[in-house]
Amino acid sequence: MTLPTQTAVQELDPVFAGMAAASFQRNGEGSELTPREQILLSLVADVCGQVFGMPYELHVRAALDNGLDADDLRELLRFIAYDSGYPAALAALERLAEIEREHGLPGPTGQGHQLNADGTGSPIPAAMRAEVHALDPGFADYMDLQSRMRADLSRISVRERAFATMTVDVLYQTLQESFRAHVGRALGAGATPAEVRAAVRATATSGMTRTWRALNVLDALLAEREELEAKQTAKAD
Repeated sequence: MTLPTQTAVQELDPVFAGMAAASFQRNGEGSELTPREQILLSLVADVCGQVFGMPYELHVRAALDNGLDADDLRELLRFIAYDSGYPAALAALERLAEIEREHGLPGPTGQGHQLNADGTGSPIPAAMRAEVHALDPGFADYMDLQSRMRADLSRISVRERAFATMTVDVLYQTLQESFRAHVGRALGAGATPAEVRAAVRATATSGMTRTWRALNVLDALLAEREELEAKQTAKAD
């Protein structure tokens, strides 16, 4: 594999390389996320920022070093396209294919998942569907389509998908309805509040002030959830 390493960053500017290395090391210390999760979120951040030069190549290298393959990376891009935007994900897909060709990396096997573009219904929770339908029926139909087309994804876990969409929320600062839903999805997939916090904190190297704002919102969401659970427990007793 001839993808760039951290040495390439050192050659560009030793001081910057030291700053970046210290920042990434500190942000990953004691993280409740797995190395695989951390690199997936780095790739999502690249898509959101349309960062497809050396950082993207370094992250592709790290993904391959952590056991992800070309099919996994494509599933990630297919999955986040509805939140990052299809044009942003398409640009990432094009660059990924270029990197594979330039460096002689294994490409995709052609394995995918079954689309349900012409079906009806949606895996979206009924309450959320009703809320969005009341807001705008046409948009609700679009959301249903996005959800149906991703129903059979299997290479990226539900927890990883939740963290990925949370990352999009932080970097796009969509910290209202969608962030609440994605945090709930992560917790529903078994992630602990500390792990959800770590997923938000992982975005700091892509823009610290956005992470700061997101952590404040997350604190409020977790406190609200804890209060609700306490009330439910007291009612059950």
